[in-house]
Amino acid sequence: MARNTDKEVKDYRHDSSKRKNNPPAGIAGQGRTPDTPKQEYAYNPHLTPTLRSDPSGDVDKIHELLDKAQHETLTPEEAQKIRDALKHHEPWLEWTGKQEAKSFTVDPVALHVHEHVSAKAILKVAARENVQRQLFGDPQQEYNEAVKFYKFDVNWRNRLILGDSLMVMSSLAKREDLAGKVQMIYIDPPYGIKFSSNFQPTVFQRDVKDRDQDLTREPEQIKAYRDTWTLGIHSYLAYLRDRLIVAKDLLTDSGSVFVQISEENIHRIRSIMDEVFGSGNFRSVIAFKTTSAQTTEDISNVCDYIVWYFKDAIKAKKRKILIERDDALLDRQFDYVEGQEGYLQKATQLKNTDSKSSRRVKLDSLTSQHESKTRSGPYKFRDVTHYPHKGRQWATSEEGMDRLVKIDRIHPKGDNIFWIRYADEFGYVPMDNMWLDTTATGTRKSAGDTKIFIVQTMSKVIARCLLMTTDPGDLVLDPTCGSGTAAYVAEKWGRRWITIDTSRVSIALARQRLLTASYDYYKLKLEADGVEGGFVNKRVPHITLGSIANNTALDPIFDNHEPILTEKLDILNNALADITPEIRTTLQAKLVEKEKREGKRSITDADRRRWLLPDTEWQEWEVPFDTDPDWPEPLQDALTDYRKAWRAKMDEVNACIAASSEGEELVDQPEKDSKKVRVSGPFTVEAVQPPEESLNTETPIAGEPDDMDETFDTDSEEHESVNAEAYLDKMVRLLREDGVKFAEDQKQKFATLDTLEGDVLHAEGSWENGDSDRQVAVVFGPQHGPVTVKQVEECLPIASRRGYDELIFAGFTFDGAAQATIQDDPNPRVRIHMAHITPDVEMDDLLKKTSTSQLFTVFGLPRTVLSENDDGEYVIMMEGVDIYNPVDNTVSSAGADKVA
Repeated sequence: MARNTDKEVKDYRHDSSKRKNNPPAGIAGQGRTPDTPKQEYAYNPHLTPTLRSDPSGDVDKIHELLDKAQHETLTPEEAQKIRDALKHHEPWLEWTGKQEAKSFTVDPVALHVHEHVSAKAILKVAARENVQRQLFGDPQQEYNEAVKFYKFDVNWRNRLILGDSLMVMSSLAKREDLAGKVQMIYIDPPYGIKFSSNFQPTVFQRDVKDRDQDLTREPEQIKAYRDTWTLGIHSYLAYLRDRLIVAKDLLTDSGSVFVQISEENIHRIRSIMDEVFGSGNFRSVIAFKTTSAQTTEDISNVCDYIVWYFKDAIKAKKRKILIERDDALLDRQFDYVEGQEGYLQKATQLKNTDSKSSRRVKLDSLTSQHESKTRSGPYKFRDVTHYPHKGRQWATSEEGMDRLVKIDRIHPKGDNIFWIRYADEFGYVPMDNMWLDTTATGTRKSAGDTKIFIVQTMSKVIARCLLMTTDPGDLVLDPTCGSGTAAYVAEKWGRRWITIDTSRVSIALARQRLLTASYDYYKLKLEADGVEGGFVNKRVPHITLGSIANNTALDPIFDNHEPILTEKLDILNNALADITPEIRTTLQAKLVEKEKREGKRSITDADRRRWLLPDTEWQEWEVPFDTDPDWPEPLQDALTDYRKAWRAKMDEVNACIAASSEGEELVDQPEKDSKKVRVSGPFTVEAVQPPEESLNTETPIAGEPDDMDETFDTDSEEHESVNAEAYLDKMVRLLREDGVKFAEDQKQKFATLDTLEGDVLHAEGSWENGDSDRQVAVVFGPQHGPVTVKQVEECLPIASRRGYDELIFAGFTFDGAAQATIQDDPNPRVRIHMAHITPDVEMDDLLKKTSTSQLFTVFGLPRTVLSENDDGEYVIMMEGVDIYNPVDNTVSSAGADKVA
């Protein structure tokens, strides 16, 4: 389909919302953010998760003891009973580590901004237009303010964050004051213990198995996998419990949390969430269909589940999603039909020729729950007195009931009376918790749901959760980013968003998805208020019993038409005198004939009124709906006049009812501006600054224990020192054994390499070949994070002052600012090398043993030239690569053909 290039490109901004000025990676080393210690858990892996309760019955005695406490002092035993009862007043789930670990501490790490992203700016560049910084939502602070991290509020930009969700959420809550400000949290944790259900190793590979070549090599993900599954289900429960507790802290009082899970662990999730949020804040378990495929098993599992809890059920924000009533539901619920003349009959009795002028009807209850002094009394209808059933009351007042009678909206059935509800007065039903339209077949492409990730939820599923619990401008958090579906959905519906993942693959996929997405532009209620003011949503009529019964605007209509109808009824009754016994016999014979021909059930109320005429007069509720050819002509004319007058009244009544109804807003159907197309608003790509830990808390090394104790370890500082020492010893040993591989397969081994205790520089030594007088210092990056610019800027001047000739930064990854600093080679006295550590070093217990590969590799640095052409555009040319020769300490230049 041809593109419409005339559409104006827009994005939504959230200018009224603010966020803290967390440090940009480029200047992170020039400011300072406070650190906090973290604490670890050690679980005994030999217990099965168990649902426990209090069998003593002390919970039932708590009220007695509380009453006693108001008059006399309790014994220590009684006081202990109250404490135990309050602690265990509901059943609880117990698992390994829960008893040992009474609390947990999370390091609220600093978050560094690595990239400011704007889809609108990219389109401007593609169109060869000037790009202003404000397109990126850049706060544009003065330098002296910019380095005072977390001290100032800047305009909101959405956030894509690489890091452990527990640390990031804690940072958002404590460093950035977002506690109590998140409206919705959507968590899609791993469903099971298989590695393939947790991670995707590359952006190109969605078919992930449990094979060595399929395992991720990202250190943060390896740590996340170990933290989640080291002790199997026990680690998994602790992983979820900790994140749910921090999530609760982030939620506003009106907020909701959704956890997506399969049948494998849903029962455990319910128990944990009952403990964290309280069973009274449980809202629903939603089942949504994921596949229509059938298996050879005894029963096919075709759905997953979403567990929904409020933070506070009383204050919770709830928005109904309404779906159009389908034909099957219409036939099932609205099983009566009302004709143009007012007759009521079963839909199954309706002839096709009558359907155009008829309305579908449901006979609905005229009572509501609970008894009332004013509404539980008798009500007389058509000379018969009716009472509501015991424990119930009339749904409206006597005055309201009278109004319903005057517009023929009450109908008798058996011994009860009902009110007539028309299907067209509200053609929608609230969405329930069984979603069968959420499979991917044939819908992903049109819905923007092209599968790019191994485990990817349909956007429709998350959108419904979002629409039920948030308004435009509200903040949505997804600590399990994956392919970025929650962020995509939040952007589509004008919500602010933060999404977190430990995987660079996930971050890259989500970034690409958001940058390439386009959305409908929804009209705003007030342009001046922005998206926070809400969308102009479609409204549909919603007429209720109360809106009719309490509608005083109907009273003048009654006053107007009642005298006319009374007069017409008198004329009709006078014409009834022309009916002879012979005519009566003929009419009755028609009734008998139809019953004989079509059966007793075929006889309608309209048939009886037409063929069974009264002796003297009709009451207004007995008037026939149509005439019979055997009626005398004056009677036919009189009935026609009466029905015309009745129709005139009802048309005016229906118009009044429709005009008085405020209707219902469809939150999932905002009005679109077809002249505009929307792209994602500006967002930042951020990453966790790894906590700086070592034997003396100076070196940025973070490790994990090789062996776990069976009890909770309270000495976290000593534990961290042991971890850091073990990691450092391992890295020095491997580097000493393997050496460093430089470009063009030049391998250099160390003649000596010794550990430096308690220093920001971790090792020193000299090369085995070449100039043995050249002193080499080595710095290792964190075990589960990148080498940062702060680490580079701290270590480089120290290495220079101590007289080292070369400085090697060895890390699993390097953040962009650190790479730029190293490549600039800012110190002429020290030559800097960036050595990548193969991630397989950290995979030794997850991978099968393979042949030895190079563990530390230095890559050549590309050589580029920036030039301006005649059109004023800039061109970047790759000339080649600079390659360092460690043997003779020279740098040689190779052509572009040496660049892979």
